[in-house]
Amino acid sequence: MRALPTLFFICVIDVLGFGIMVPLLPYMGDRFGAPPALITPILGVYSLCQLLSLPVLGRLSDRFGRRPVLMASMAVGGVSYLMLGMATSIGWLVAARALNGLMAGSIVTVMAYASDISLPENRARTLGMMGAAIGIGFMLGPAIGGVLAGNDEHTANFMLPAALAASLALVALALVWLRLPESLSAEQRALHAAERRHSKPLELLRSRPGLRWLVLAGLLVTFAQSTLESIYAVWAMNRFSVGPRTIGLSLLALALVAVSMQGGFVRRLVPRFGEHRVAIAAILSYVAGLVLVALGGSLGTAIGGMMLIGAGSGAFSPCGSALASKQAEPGNRGAVMGVYQSGGSLARVLAPLSAGAIYSQWGHEVPYLVAAAIILPAIGFILAARGQTQSGT
Repeated sequence: MRALPTLFFICVIDVLGFGIMVPLLPYMGDRFGAPPALITPILGVYSLCQLLSLPVLGRLSDRFGRRPVLMASMAVGGVSYLMLGMATSIGWLVAARALNGLMAGSIVTVMAYASDISLPENRARTLGMMGAAIGIGFMLGPAIGGVLAGNDEHTANFMLPAALAASLALVALALVWLRLPESLSAEQRALHAAERRHSKPLELLRSRPGLRWLVLAGLLVTFAQSTLESIYAVWAMNRFSVGPRTIGLSLLALALVAVSMQGGFVRRLVPRFGEHRVAIAAILSYVAGLVLVALGGSLGTAIGGMMLIGAGSGAFSPCGSALASKQAEPGNRGAVMGVYQSGGSLARVLAPLSAGAIYSQWGHEVPYLVAAAIILPAIGFILAARGQTQSGT
């Protein structure tokens, strides 16, 4: 567990760089003349490429170790941020997002590393700490990116935030290289070689019913989250006439609550109620927040709804990851976590595609209401996964 503080810090820095660029992408697309129905699919390109790569990167980390995958992901991420900053067209923007998505293995590898160094009974707490690190990056990143870009959408500076994001990726890479020991030694990888031979995504889903239900639940929850992320900047820009700085700072409320939940409250809630009950409560918080954002008449009300969504995000993420990790053996933990995260990646492909179209054709508030309706079946999936866990499968 000595590596946990270092892993936490590395995760904060890595996600901070990613978060810096998140609120700027809709404005970049708008500058290049892309309508809302096209901007949201551009956001989904990253997740499409991530969907294809995560199971592969998870298996590679099981075979070759966590450190090489982490360092490769961070190096390529730095290059992609510079490409974003220098983008002059929609095609350039898409290429940068695709490259970033193909090597977006750092999060799943961090989760596998954290699972490697934690006991099953402490796993939700450890993964909650990693979730808090991710939340801190997303909390500070959009605000920093918005401030560096400026509040005038016509003159916003995208290169400065991109250069900072690339620099942070290199700092994270250096910390992995210099300070983070390998959590899965060569001896351990050799010992669990047989488990890796049965770690292909379809095999894992076929042999682990509980994992199937968890992937479906994670997909629906991430769909709701991604709907908010992909349409919020465009929605707030058109509804309240605000710029990147206001968008970045308003996302701070969501991230602040999520970090508080992951960093502190989950550690108290899970031992008392269990991962399954906390996950269900998180889903209900999501639904309430989405409805409040949709039906509220002011930016303040929307921020209140986002705080409820933040509470749901902060509670569900570590619980879902902890439950998924319990479906794995030491030799295929990266593969299992990759499959679990792939459900979220698929949601991040589908949600931007649907959110932009629904927003344009049916009304500005409808994407949030659709997301609230879609997330509700996740409660049933969590209960089904609990049944599979209790039956020992």
